[in-house]
Amino acid sequence: MTAPAAPAYRRLSVEERRTQLLDAALTLFAHRAPEDVSLDDVAAAAGVSRPLVYRYFRGGKQELYEAALRSAADELELCFTEPPVGPPTERLGRVLDRYLAFVDQHDAGFSALLQGGSVCETSRTTAMVDEVRRAAAEQILLHIGTGREAAGGAATDGAATDGAATDQSATGRSTRKPAGARKPAGARLRMMVRTWIAAVESASLIWLDEGKQPPAAELRDWLVDHLIALLVATAATDEETAGAVDALMSYERPDGPAATLAHRVIPRVNGAAQGLEPASARPGAGRGTGPGASPGTGGRP
Repeated sequence: MTAPAAPAYRRLSVEERRTQLLDAALTLFAHRAPEDVSLDDVAAAAGVSRPLVYRYFRGGKQELYEAALRSAADELELCFTEPPVGPPTERLGRVLDRYLAFVDQHDAGFSALLQGGSVCETSRTTAMVDEVRRAAAEQILLHIGTGREAAGGAATDGAATDGAATDQSATGRSTRKPAGARKPAGARLRMMVRTWIAAVESASLIWLDEGKQPPAAELRDWLVDHLIALLVATAATDEETAGAVDALMSYERPDGPAATLAHRVIPRVNGAAQGLEPASARPGAGRGTGPGASPGTGGRP
């Protein structure tokens, strides 16, 4: 019997070979801490020799790790890129779906990257991670309506601007669409968004530590609710955020995440507020209950 022919060997171009090595490294770094991956591991995963890996990455493992991290960082940034179309909370849900899928696919590597302390961590790798955080914050601010573009055309201060065009929100109400670029977000709003991104990172690490429970869809919805709650809390003392919230709500659907959260939270907030009222302000306050008091007389005998 004639033995089957071996597959023909094809010489890869420089770019193809580099991509092959990076893909192998990314797979390994995704599921192991950087210090647990060796060049021999990368060579074996790519089906090449260790000297060939050195040929393409003369800085050895550190250069290969930084190249893999750069590739992963670019992919992670893309997770936060979403067209400014439709209700903002629905856009945010799609962003979080992609982000959590990335976390799921790069579990151990993601944990090592964000928790720090790796022997491969340098000022360059730290800068890459910070770059992703800044890009994510800018994208969220854009959808809130205070980035470089309007969030679906809604003005954050609710007022018309010169040269503005009208647009229709998801609720059918007419809003104004500024023609020019939007001014940078203020310090309070920017801090709020960065706080939320930090919370998303922490929640992702806890999610991995808890065996990816609750399910990703539940975690996504909770993180959307978290941002809404932070926006509303900040709006209570910051006019810029209050304007952004008003504009955003005009684009939300009556059965969307913002409305659903409001229907769940408002009764609890009202109940808590009544419990915090001074006794004299509560319904029925002042009516006597002691001896000699008659009903409806305010305590007069």
